[in-house]
Amino acid sequence: MMAAQESTWLLLLFEDLLQLAEFPIPDILIRVPYPFQWGAPTFDAGEAFAMMAASFVALVEAEIWIAPATLLNLNAIWSTGTFLAVARYASATPMPPSILSRGIGWQGIGILFSGIFGTGNGSSVSVENGGLLAMTRVGSRRVVQISAGFMIFFSILGKFGAVFASIPAPIIAALYCLFFGYVGSGGLSLLQFCNLNNFKIKFILGFSVFMGLSIPQYFNEYTAINGFGPVHTGARWFNDMINVPFSSEAFVAGSLAMFLDVTLHGKDNATKRERGMHLWEKFKSFKKDARSEEFYALPFNLNKFFPSV
Repeated sequence: MMAAQESTWLLLLFEDLLQLAEFPIPDILIRVPYPFQWGAPTFDAGEAFAMMAASFVALVEAEIWIAPATLLNLNAIWSTGTFLAVARYASATPMPPSILSRGIGWQGIGILFSGIFGTGNGSSVSVENGGLLAMTRVGSRRVVQISAGFMIFFSILGKFGAVFASIPAPIIAALYCLFFGYVGSGGLSLLQFCNLNNFKIKFILGFSVFMGLSIPQYFNEYTAINGFGPVHTGARWFNDMINVPFSSEAFVAGSLAMFLDVTLHGKDNATKRERGMHLWEKFKSFKKDARSEEFYALPFNLNKFFPSV
């Protein structure tokens, strides 16, 4: 899936990196970032619309987006799929909508601070960490907190961070094959709650997967050959709003499957059971299941200030 957006965003990323390269970075051992270290922020309405489209796509996908450095270097990195996969591999109950919204909201605050401090990318849900959780079967929140401390430490002490940055690319690629495979299988495992003998469900599944592979393939090949997407107008922001979503396999397949699932099925109880909807009813609210407090309560008694519904 990551290759689907490369043709659209890599040129923008390279432009931003060339701009950042004009700022000399001193060769010092300790470097503490400070707000607006690369200059005053800029805002472009066209880029804002393009980023809205990218954010909408990233809500569906489970991957990292690297967006242009405009708009305070904000990233559209809201990976709903990884949230759900992590909850599943951590043996937690299905995630209530309020918990998912809370996670996306906190992530947005992190992205805002990333833009203020001028990072090259924003705060993200790491698909690799989701796969690592599945492989190690360690779902402790304490591990994440300790890892965050190490990340802060190595980001300030650049010489130590360079040791990890020097890991050969083939090793990283091999780990990606494992981690992304685990997260992908976590999503596919949710199909067990549907009645796969139902022909409507078979049609929705097969048609959405096929179109999810075909349409982005056309958009990506068109972009690779012509240097621009099928939608090519004078407004780049409008081009990105159309080309970026339809270049994503996950977005096309997921959106089409959701549309067909809602429109083709009836509203009776038998149909809901075939779709597996009855299994999720008790998890629509945080308070309907007693185990929600165990899995999704915030540390340091922060639930008093950020209650879940």
